[in-house]
Amino acid sequence: MRELICGIDVGSRVVRAVAGEFVEDGRGVRLIGAAEAPAEGVRRGTITSMEDAVASITAAIEQLERMSGSPVRRAWVSVSGPYVTTRSSRGVVAVARTDGEVQDGDVERALEAARAGATPPNFEVLHIIPRAYVLDHQDGIRDPIGMTGARLEVDASIIQAVSAHIRNLTKSVYQAGLEIDDLVLGSLATAEAVTTPRQRELGVTVVNIGATTTSVVVQEEGDVVHLATIPIGGEHVTSDIAIGLRISLDQAERVKLAVGTAIADDVKKQEEIDLEDVAGGVPERVSRRYVAEIIEARMEEIFERVDRELTAAGCSGSLPAGVVLVGGGAKLPGIVEVARQKLRLPVCVGKPYAVDSVVERAFDPGFATATGLVIWGAAGSGGGRRKGSVVQTMFRPLNTIVDRTKHAVRGIFS
Repeated sequence: MRELICGIDVGSRVVRAVAGEFVEDGRGVRLIGAAEAPAEGVRRGTITSMEDAVASITAAIEQLERMSGSPVRRAWVSVSGPYVTTRSSRGVVAVARTDGEVQDGDVERALEAARAGATPPNFEVLHIIPRAYVLDHQDGIRDPIGMTGARLEVDASIIQAVSAHIRNLTKSVYQAGLEIDDLVLGSLATAEAVTTPRQRELGVTVVNIGATTTSVVVQEEGDVVHLATIPIGGEHVTSDIAIGLRISLDQAERVKLAVGTAIADDVKKQEEIDLEDVAGGVPERVSRRYVAEIIEARMEEIFERVDRELTAAGCSGSLPAGVVLVGGGAKLPGIVEVARQKLRLPVCVGKPYAVDSVVERAFDPGFATATGLVIWGAAGSGGGRRKGSVVQTMFRPLNTIVDRTKHAVRGIFS
């Protein structure tokens, strides 16, 4: 029976799962299933009810198994939310060989030295991403292996997450009956799916507009140079509509999906909608332009916050490959135009590249993270490794908290 590569994205509103397999004929990864289930017991990517979260993950996996026709036993799992932080660190080691030739072990020791910096006791390291190496005061080195020197230094980005956040997420996946191949920062997996090596080399940012948060990852010269999470997402748009029209959140969501647009000028002033027809409830006619103005205001705020992050990264208005939008919020009509105006960059809605798929759903912007996890998993396991992939340059420390949680959960059930 074939072994599937599965990616699970546990979001605040929806749990999404994608399954794929590595194809040896040169096409790389083939996606064979994509499923989703409402997320219960999850808020801003954080588990708030273990029982409900396990039920949601189980429901998504059961759908995926029916669609793919194969059991799902293991998964790559995304980590996201405001409890993930990034810090810079430097590691310095002496080259081990007497002839001074740098080997893989030297690079790993340098990255471990970078990791050994002051990580808070309640945090776990997810990823160590090298930005540049220095060999005997020669800086700007991208890959030192095979070069000769005595002293090797590395500047790295350390991505870390709150231990309790990781522990609860991994525990919920294990209780759903799955083994965890690895944990991956969701924004990195997303960027791996929807950007090309050329874009990552020129400079690109991926903006993932989720339900309660918007994540930003900036890459230049093939390196991750900035990561951020903005605590605003699609649910805030829904809340604004509910307040503005004095209707329930469920009705506001239906209004947003049915007639929402981020460009108020595209709607005629006299155009009205009947709330009973669109969202149910009491018959009432409201201005569709007013709804668009509410949406536009919130989307402008999101992209103003994104631009602040680009300014912090030193690349506001200056990324040649522009901005790639993903996530459920990226499907809102007019959002590309608002982003282009606020960010002063080329903007497009992203979809996975260089993959084959038998399910069109996998190309939905909302599935970008789960699809990216499958691509990441194929690269991380040695298949489908793509040139310019961040997986190629990233050092993964042993995620001991995953093992600890696994043993704890098995102890509960034994």
